Amino acid sequence: MLLLGIDIGTSAIKISVVDADKQSCVASLRYPEEEETAILTPEAGWAEQSPDMWWEHVQQAIRSLNNQKCYNPQDIKAIGIAYQMHGLVMVDKALNNLRNAIIWCDSRAVSIGEKAFRALGEEAALASLLNSPGNFTAAKLGWIKEYEPVLYDSVYKVMLPGDYIAMKLTGTITTSISALSEGIFWDFRNKRLSKELMDYFGFREDLIPTVAPLFGEHGRLSKEIADKLGLAAGIPISYKAGDQPNNALSLNVLNPGEVAATAGTSGVIYGVSDQLVYDRLSRVNTFAHVNYGLDDPKVGVLLCINGTGILNRWVKEQFGKGLDYEDMNRLASTVSLGSDGLKILPFGNGAERILENRILGAHLANLDLNKHQREHVFRASQEGIAFAFRYGLDIMRENGMSPEVIRAGKANLFLSDLFTQIFVNVTDTPVELYNNDGSVGAALGAGIGAGVFNSSKEAFQNAKALRVIEPNPNWNYEEEYGQWLHLLENQLK
Repeated sequence: MLLLGIDIGTSAIKISVVDADKQSCVASLRYPEEEETAILTPEAGWAEQSPDMWWEHVQQAIRSLNNQKCYNPQDIKAIGIAYQMHGLVMVDKALNNLRNAIIWCDSRAVSIGEKAFRALGEEAALASLLNSPGNFTAAKLGWIKEYEPVLYDSVYKVMLPGDYIAMKLTGTITTSISALSEGIFWDFRNKRLSKELMDYFGFREDLIPTVAPLFGEHGRLSKEIADKLGLAAGIPISYKAGDQPNNALSLNVLNPGEVAATAGTSGVIYGVSDQLVYDRLSRVNTFAHVNYGLDDPKVGVLLCINGTGILNRWVKEQFGKGLDYEDMNRLASTVSLGSDGLKILPFGNGAERILENRILGAHLANLDLNKHQREHVFRASQEGIAFAFRYGLDIMRENGMSPEVIRAGKANLFLSDLFTQIFVNVTDTPVELYNNDGSVGAALGAGIGAGVFNSSKEAFQNAKALRVIEPNPNWNYEEEYGQWLHLLENQLK
């Protein structure tokens, strides 16, 4: 039996077909294969993408993977979807998309979320929502209501990116408690849609889709779309989760104290707790995990840094023409620890939650034109990203999340042995690397939701760490981190 996983990323769509019996990937594909999907920035601090572009890329990816002839598409029995979190997608009654999606790193709604936070009462909001409305989906919808009222009046349903793709596949619109929580619509204390938030913004409750179990049916593939994609009509979408909860699932991070990390366009550390914890400054955020239950409230505590992999990509484009990432890492390895004093703050991708939603911008400091070469920039960027992780992890530690080990997929920045060792030493936390992938995790999630597996434990019973990276006693980064932190604090004054 085969399972299809779809991962709607910021830079590309990734899909995988998984053999359920072996829990192994049969074939996978990234689309577009070479270039990265653009983020549209109509104004400074804004970030948008077209949902219809995502849908076109999903279709192209599935057809291209089918054409590889590695499997029989008719043997696919369930579909799972992972997606970039916190985006806002809106459709009318004919299920037509109404505008570009306002995606996760868009900063336009910060002031709207902060105003809502004060009006709801900060203590009351944190106790029930576990977060400030901040810059999340609810605040983005509030921005639409205030600044695009004609469009708002035509909205039938509001969705996250994964909901939209599921709708295009099935014609059915659903959400989940986990999805509502990432939009800051879910009241954890009263275990329902937040009436207080909905009333404050003046949102109609019927804007929210039907709530379905995260591991459960979210519609069935329509015959029209099945025929276009070469799949069997009627197979269920049986799993749908945000990319970070899904990444944690794919690393078998499901129990309190277990922690996962990613370092793609953004950088994330995601830890599981069975306590309804929150940070009083909302610098880290708490959402319902994939295995959240009303009577067993497992939550994910999420540290997000917007400017990680996107900085690495920018450095490559500006300083690494003609080089691939392996070349950059090799050159960076020739530079000593600390990059000969060069320091980089990687906060150039919108409002940063760990900085209390400030838009700081990226900064390059202490540049010596007589000494520093491009290899110094390559290493300093990776060190700056690792320092940002350390800064955020210290906030998580303040809130009771102190991981003994962090699990990560060997992907994106964790493909770099240099970055991985820097990360381990800067955070003083070992990393277990796995050959995991978000689309593979989504496929296995579909298997759980469709009842192919009896439990998540069964779905991931073959998962084994590729290796464990321990701190290198010869790499002491405390002084370098202190210098970086001083630079950051000066910018925050």
